[in-house]
Amino acid sequence: MLANGQYAVWFRTPLGEGTGVVMLEDGTVTGRDTVIAYNGRYQQAGDAFTADISIKRHSPGQLSVFGIDDVDITLEGKSSRVTASCRGTALQAPGMAFEVTMSGWRIELGEAMVGAAGIEPATPSV
Repeated sequence: MLANGQYAVWFRTPLGEGTGVVMLEDGTVTGRDTVIAYNGRYQQAGDAFTADISIKRHSPGQLSVFGIDDVDITLEGKSSRVTASCRGTALQAPGMAFEVTMSGWRIELGEAMVGAAGIEPATPSV
């Protein structure tokens, strides 16, 4: 089960791939990449992970990996404490395959927990 915290995300469709950062906190997911913002809800039951997320453009730049800007996605997959691997669909791009991998870190009681991808979190300032 994923812990509350910040996660690096890698995603791809047949049209392209990208990366971003998301924050998971008590069922809410928020995040962004260089041109798109992500907002939605997620649920977990054991190692099962599901999410419904809306993506919307916040800055000019490249197209999203769906080829359109504003998309509602549904994800299903498996998670551990600091990683998740999901597949999903987009309401506005039916039939397009979509994959997401999350790996991250969280800050707990002032100590950093390094994610499975070896990402070193910044030392929090107090």
